[in-house]
Amino acid sequence: MVETAALPEREAMDYDVVIVGAGPAGLAAAIRLKQTDPDTTVVVVEKGSEVGAHILSGAVIDPTGLDMLLPDWRSDPDRPLKQDVTADKFYLLGPMGGVRLPNFLMPKLMNNHGNFVGSLGNVARWLGTQAEALGVEIYPGFAASEVLYGENGEVCGVATGDMGVGRDGAPKDSFTRGMELRGKYTLFAEGARGSLTKTLLARFDLAKDCEPQKFGIGLKELWQIDPAKHRPGLVQHSFGWPLDNSTGGGSFLYHLEDGLVSVGFVVHLNYLNPTLSPFDEFQRFKTHPQVAETLTGGKRLAYGARAITEGGWQSVPKLTFPGGALIGCAAGFVNVPRIKGSHNAVLSGIQAADEAILALKAGRSHDELAGYEAGWRTSAIGHDLKKVRNVKPLWSRFGTLLGISLGGLDMWTNSLFGFSPFGTLGHGKPDYASLKKLADVKPITYPKPDGKLSFDKPSSVFLSNTNHEEDQPVHLQLKDPSIPIARNLPEYGEPARLYCPVGVYEVVYADDVQKTGPRFVINAQNCIHCKTCDIKDPSQNINWVTPEGGGGPNYPNM
Repeated sequence: MVETAALPEREAMDYDVVIVGAGPAGLAAAIRLKQTDPDTTVVVVEKGSEVGAHILSGAVIDPTGLDMLLPDWRSDPDRPLKQDVTADKFYLLGPMGGVRLPNFLMPKLMNNHGNFVGSLGNVARWLGTQAEALGVEIYPGFAASEVLYGENGEVCGVATGDMGVGRDGAPKDSFTRGMELRGKYTLFAEGARGSLTKTLLARFDLAKDCEPQKFGIGLKELWQIDPAKHRPGLVQHSFGWPLDNSTGGGSFLYHLEDGLVSVGFVVHLNYLNPTLSPFDEFQRFKTHPQVAETLTGGKRLAYGARAITEGGWQSVPKLTFPGGALIGCAAGFVNVPRIKGSHNAVLSGIQAADEAILALKAGRSHDELAGYEAGWRTSAIGHDLKKVRNVKPLWSRFGTLLGISLGGLDMWTNSLFGFSPFGTLGHGKPDYASLKKLADVKPITYPKPDGKLSFDKPSSVFLSNTNHEEDQPVHLQLKDPSIPIARNLPEYGEPARLYCPVGVYEVVYADDVQKTGPRFVINAQNCIHCKTCDIKDPSQNINWVTPEGGGGPNYPNM
């Protein structure tokens, strides 16, 4: 890294509120701040090349958050959500067919009617225009790489990363020093497993009184299909094949407008077999007759993947600390059985903004927004998450068939009677600790992609429009470079080469020319910022930090 003593001082800009991340939570907070007090100075910093570039979700969107934030959003001709849900189907899949589960068996909270199908990335882009119209400053292409602290340890803002640093850590001719964005309060809306959020959790011990956070990896493709097969507003969820009963996960197929469908697959990252590849399970899923029927004859337009928080109610850490707060998926507000989190993200941005405005009006700064921490569990967010708090742990303990059945029963009792026969279950160990040793599992083999329904990783990463400046420090840092070959390879077969959905990690073996042993190779250029490696590495040896701002995927309509 560059020696900081040899660098010029960073320029600093002062704001009332600094927000990290231009997703639904961060932009909702910015909008609410300006709605409540137009004189409040607000800045949003976003590591993607544009607002929405790094946003990826299914997505069936519950509009309750948007309704509270911008009640007239439906009347905007440029609104990002136009296709409402018209049909809602659930399936249990086997290798060659599927059984549809009757809708009346589903708790009311699982009903998707009244929701919308669309692109969450486009929702973020639209929210960005709303925020800017109110006077919010938004800086895309700048990665917040460091938390700034005051004399008493309080958060005082963030610094963006230096630009134009070579792989060797030396400044290039294009070198530009990062900026300090200082705020009376700083809201962190980085999404799942945010790089700065992770440091805040450790510094302030925010997770000491909660269960370990749980995660999944969600993979998604956008397809243009045969118009004769298109059913606008059809929402189809499934579980079962190709995953076995001990591996949690599910899938979706959503019919958007304009002949588009989004097809996706989620694998819970507490899976046991180190030879499992979430990417290849997704590719297998698309060959299922029930899915292939829709996709055959269509064209794949886009691909992406992202980690998802799955711990829910019992895994939400303390959200406030001196000078700031966590909002959105950084806080862990995803409702796992509903596969929805954007509504809670918006609501959390509103709640945090309301508390920040109260503090600013009282002349406070850099203290804790205690009302946000005290109030979320009794708010709409808390009511949403508490009813489903046991679905994930029941699934993990009892497998897919029995676990989902018990989870359904638990959601019914919570919805009808306001209690659970199970109380509140714990999640147990973190996801990285769940892998079995290679010697204790049957290796999984995957068929070669056919190039029509199933594809390889190189062609998929191409569709994510991912790009990084190649001559920059590798942002996937190994705490101990020897561990991948010395430990992970013999014990687990080095699972990084499989859980990464774009082939960032490889084990390269010796050949006749090069007589060295196996080498661990990091193709950082391919990284789509999903954060799976930071979560699942069994040795917790990979530290994901922000690359140069503007790098990574550029998702269209995702």
